[in-house]
Amino acid sequence: MNANDDTEASADKLRYQSTDASMDVSLNTSGQREPHWDYVIQSFERMEANELQGRQRKMERLLRDDGASFNIYNSPDTNDKIWGLDLVPAIIPSDQWSTIEAGLLERAELFNMLLQDIYTQRTLIRQQVIPPEALFCHPGFLHACQGIQVAGEHQLIIHSVDMLQQADGQMLVLADQTQIPTGSGYALENRTIMTRVFPSLFRHSHVHRLSTYFQRLRAKLLSLGPHIDNPRIVILTPGTGNNSYFEHAYLANYLGFPLVQSGDLVVRNGFLWMKSLDGLKRVDVIWRRVKDAACDPVELRADSQFGVAGLIEVVRAGNLVIANPLGAGILENPVLYRYLPAISRHFLGREPRLASVSTWWYGDADDRAWIDANFEQLTIRAVSPQPEITAGNVAAMTPEQQQTLRAAMKSRPEYFVAQSIPAPKQMPSLSPTTFGSRAALMRSFACASESSYYLLPGGLTRVSQSDEEPLLSIRDGVQSKDTWVIASDPAPEVESPSATEQITDYADLQLQSLPSRAIENLFWMGRYAERAESALRLIRTLFSQLNSDDPISNTPRLRLLEAVTHLTATRPGFIGNEELIEHPEQELLSIINDGQRSGSIRNTLNCMIHSADASKELLSLDTIRVINDLRDALNALDRAVSYNPDGVPEECLDPIVTALMALSGLTHESVVRGIGWHFMSIGKRIERAVQTLTLIKTLLIPPASVNEQETLLRALLLTLEMLITYRRRFRTVVDIEAGLDLALLDATNPRSIMFQIDQLAEDIKTLPKAEQSTRELMADERCVLKAQTDLKLSRLNELAMVTENGRENLQALAERLDNHLETLSTVLSETYFEHKASYTQLVKGYWAE
Repeated sequence: MNANDDTEASADKLRYQSTDASMDVSLNTSGQREPHWDYVIQSFERMEANELQGRQRKMERLLRDDGASFNIYNSPDTNDKIWGLDLVPAIIPSDQWSTIEAGLLERAELFNMLLQDIYTQRTLIRQQVIPPEALFCHPGFLHACQGIQVAGEHQLIIHSVDMLQQADGQMLVLADQTQIPTGSGYALENRTIMTRVFPSLFRHSHVHRLSTYFQRLRAKLLSLGPHIDNPRIVILTPGTGNNSYFEHAYLANYLGFPLVQSGDLVVRNGFLWMKSLDGLKRVDVIWRRVKDAACDPVELRADSQFGVAGLIEVVRAGNLVIANPLGAGILENPVLYRYLPAISRHFLGREPRLASVSTWWYGDADDRAWIDANFEQLTIRAVSPQPEITAGNVAAMTPEQQQTLRAAMKSRPEYFVAQSIPAPKQMPSLSPTTFGSRAALMRSFACASESSYYLLPGGLTRVSQSDEEPLLSIRDGVQSKDTWVIASDPAPEVESPSATEQITDYADLQLQSLPSRAIENLFWMGRYAERAESALRLIRTLFSQLNSDDPISNTPRLRLLEAVTHLTATRPGFIGNEELIEHPEQELLSIINDGQRSGSIRNTLNCMIHSADASKELLSLDTIRVINDLRDALNALDRAVSYNPDGVPEECLDPIVTALMALSGLTHESVVRGIGWHFMSIGKRIERAVQTLTLIKTLLIPPASVNEQETLLRALLLTLEMLITYRRRFRTVVDIEAGLDLALLDATNPRSIMFQIDQLAEDIKTLPKAEQSTRELMADERCVLKAQTDLKLSRLNELAMVTENGRENLQALAERLDNHLETLSTVLSETYFEHKASYTQLVKGYWAE
């Protein structure tokens, strides 16, 4: 056996122990290990514990670096969870997969026919194959979508199936996902991680590739463009709050499609448009990750914030294709399983190859009597989720819950089904302490391709973490597995369909994937990062002054503490509060670590991380890793505070500053100077200039003695990272004019005000401008020119001049510059950023009642 991932035998190893040999997929009926599982299990059994732990840590680090997360709904912890991956893959041999594949492809074709019939002829109802109530009781039926058809043979573009393996080895379908099938991106991430953690094991197992599926999917989406050679395709996401937002951004990046939210789109003149910096760009195809009813607040759910007003009308006019089409959610109706054999005979002339879970509909009189007689042995499902009703395994319910459920079923029988769900077979699974078997479910993915469907080889396998909860949902945040379909020979190379794509508009490429919302997020990402860094640098300077062998006098101490309040905008803070000034520890702790306090460093960093997450599809993997480093540093800060609630150890701030510097370096050295980079740079330059001006106004303008002024100037230069440069130029001489020259006017100093203004001028030149007949400057250009002029016309001796009110000339200059920068920020927001208006549904359709 050849496996570089293995090590020599050792006593400190895990041995595989099956929980139930009769239900273990890795064992045959004789209790012997299946050949396709033997190599993998032996590979793990040969690994020493420290090697296995090392691979586990590597896997967790890679998932964390990629930002692979999943938000668990109804969890008390609001933070996204790192995606869980079991190191042991799910193994499916080729012969077994061929049988599964045939059944899944047939099912996709069947559901495609079913969807087309529901919204056109409805022969199933006309010929009494299914009763009308079975169809119309489900909220997934959208009357507004009647008659809307996708050109070509396929109405259902993507089809996903949840299934389990029964005790006899046959696969059983539990549910179909047709609105927004979730999980293919996570399956791809699992594969990427496993090939890096177990490269040799993967290579020698001859596993079918996943990339072909995504190539076929991309080609299909491109082919959907109505009468257009180079259609614009977007992925519509509800936003960062969605539980699977990572997958949305991951697939957008992988497939090369813009990731948009509802605010990025608008309907005009019968077409759908994306708002980009250089105007509206027509959208031809949407791959939606938003549920049916939420896609159009005009014709569907009026309270939806995730849809686009008038979207259905554009589809109805044939000017837009949506995958999956609106209304596809009707196929998730569990009542259909009761009639699926008859539906299959109607369309295919035979019963389906792949059986569905046994289902009885409470709306049918005969089924109702049978359900009542066997109530406690069944699993009850509502046709659509009803939060006030506890459904599920009846045997696990309390008598009160059973009584409430029975009453609900009696009042509206057509809204409930009963199912008999067998125990799923188990497969090898690795936990921190055991190597045993756990119940497993698999989700498959099929996409329309040419004349049929193409199936993702494998899918997303999930394993239970306890024997008490064998049935799993992707929403539960359970462990997942990479699913390996084993081939007898290495898979051949397949030419990517993208190799034949023609790029027809090179000039458009820079802007087509940057809706104005994404640009705004990058702008604020730059501002928040700089705001947090400036505050951290000042607080580190403050700590160094407060804790030095030569404590600072009262006036510099007061000014520095007030500067912290002004810089973080956490008023009243230290302003006029003598008690806090005397004992600043708790206030500083709040300013640093109180995430609920506006302006605190943690709050600012959370805003920066949110802006980064909202533009994740535009960020490189290295940038995402640095963002995750910031998350880790904030978690470390939490732990430090819990150990020492009376103060913040200074060393806990250093990793945060280091991560922010790494982010700055990455964006400067590794990001193409496109529109997104320039807006991030603009945000950074505006914020750095504003923060520097705030420091100057607080520390240098009010009157102070010579010694106090020397201390304050040194603190300013230290905070701005100019102290070493100052000493190299002027040695130990403390001179306000020299300090102001370095902080204000030195265009070679990357932290001076002049440097920020000059960079703003360069960045603003690159922005798209509205066409105009005159040569006058645009509003943003005028703001920058005014700031440059004020700086260049200033005289250092006048700025350093002190009156009884302090440095009044310096105060006037700082206020003028602040006004120019504030005006510039407002102009940029009004010109380039989108401010979405709300919609009101004037007429309420019966489908929304």
